[in-house]
Amino acid sequence: MTSPAETDRHAALAAQQLADWLREHPRVFVLTGAGVSTDSGLPNYRGEDGRWQRKPPVTYQAFVGEPATRARYWARSFVGWPAFARARPNAAHTALARWQAHGGPARLVTQNVDGLHQRAGSTEVIDLHGRLDEAVCLDCGARRPREALQDRLAAQNPDWIGLQARTAPDGDADLEGLDFAGFVSPQCERCGGLLKPDVVFFGENVPRARVTAAFEALQQADAMLVVGSSLMVYSGYRFARAAREAGLPLALLNRGVTRADDIATLKLEADCGATLQAALPA
Repeated sequence: MTSPAETDRHAALAAQQLADWLREHPRVFVLTGAGVSTDSGLPNYRGEDGRWQRKPPVTYQAFVGEPATRARYWARSFVGWPAFARARPNAAHTALARWQAHGGPARLVTQNVDGLHQRAGSTEVIDLHGRLDEAVCLDCGARRPREALQDRLAAQNPDWIGLQARTAPDGDADLEGLDFAGFVSPQCERCGGLLKPDVVFFGENVPRARVTAAFEALQQADAMLVVGSSLMVYSGYRFARAAREAGLPLALLNRGVTRADDIATLKLEADCGATLQAALPA
């Protein structure tokens, strides 16, 4: 078992390596993933071996086409939302925001849907997979804050109020073994259409405008840094692959394996928050 002193030495070494690397590459394209937000209490999808730690998430096709699946999603979201809404930026978020304020990357690309980069002070963030704090009607396009739906869900589903469950990624909760048949999913108050959180589900494409903006930012960079992502999802991995195809150095700061380990020029397996706090400008 690793001692605290050994852990500290490892973190200090990783921070020094990253600081040295950053001095050689002043224009860095930064992509972050779920590992950045775990210290904020938001679980990761995958373990350090890169494998799923729970059942795969709902697909877009199932959410839209299956009322039972939609009810299951909204029940889990209703129970998990309070913990998700209470999450606050951690050391990794604040370090990246501070770096940006001191001339760091002009744009930050994240696979996360929690909005914690913005709450920490980062600007010009590309939320590749959207934001969970907003819902959109799939029929008329009307939008509303996700927080506003919580009271409506409570009024329509009083038996689910106060249910305790383990927090799961992306603002839902593990509710295995429960009957979701009676859970009432929210509808658009304007047109009665289907409401969906404004995030990219599996089986759904990332909006082209976000992908284009991210690639434009990559084209302005002289290196790429991945923080807290296994890159197992292609929507993030494609940027790492494009960076290497363009001859750009690629650094990975992540605990465990990533899909880009074989093409990285620097791999640091260390705590994201501690390493960034020590490596980035104060």
